[in-house]
Amino acid sequence: MSIGAVGMGMVGGAGFLLRGAAQWRVRPRLMLLGVLPALLVAAVVLAALVGLLLTVGDLVTWATPFADDWAEALRGLLRLGLAVVVVLAFVVLASVTFTGLTLAVGDPFYARIWSEIERMLGGEVPEDGPGFWRSAADGLVLAGTGVALGLGVVVLGLLPVVGAVVGVVLGVVVSGWLLAGELLSRPLEARGMDRAARAEVLRRDRGAVLGFGVATQLCFLVPLGAVAVMPAAVAGATMLARDLLDRPGRAPQRAG
Repeated sequence: MSIGAVGMGMVGGAGFLLRGAAQWRVRPRLMLLGVLPALLVAAVVLAALVGLLLTVGDLVTWATPFADDWAEALRGLLRLGLAVVVVLAFVVLASVTFTGLTLAVGDPFYARIWSEIERMLGGEVPEDGPGFWRSAADGLVLAGTGVALGLGVVVLGLLPVVGAVVGVVLGVVVSGWLLAGELLSRPLEARGMDRAARAEVLRRDRGAVLGFGVATQLCFLVPLGAVAVMPAAVAGATMLARDLLDRPGRAPQRAG
């Protein structure tokens, strides 16, 4: 697939998030259901961010005792840069774990949104969902992956000059792909697809999947954006899953 095709696919994928957001106008009461768990998790994340901002200076000073004897300007520059990286890493970590935790906490609410969007799209509406415990387990796995990703951003941020930029960009791209995969898992699992079959569907248009995930991730970086965007992301993912399933390709195998 050419770079141009991937770029066009990413634009199209981001469009599915906009289509999901349009449901706020069409079905506002349904979308409000998805705000409740998102608001609860966002409050916890915001409290953790405030705590980090209040202590990040002391944390960075504790982690860099080797710089105590450096010139004041150089020492301040190092510690300021590292503090920025730590905060950005937390934001990337929080955005990924936010999705996993919110899907786990709010599974009944998002299941309602998913099923209503499936009915709106028409055709066969699958009755089998992943279930609460499976959704909770998947959410916790995504949260754990977010921890690893956040640590990776911190490590990359230590690289001279370009470290912070590379770390944040890579963090957004990778977390965007993970978010898309998690959000798409419900409509695909409901059709009996195992992990390998779901991966096969996602490969049909990597650009669209990545564009949808990155657009969602960027919205999550806006203060309180995740609260309003989470229901739209669930709706948009359901629409994107239907679109991917309609693409030509070998029929995915159902889980045994």
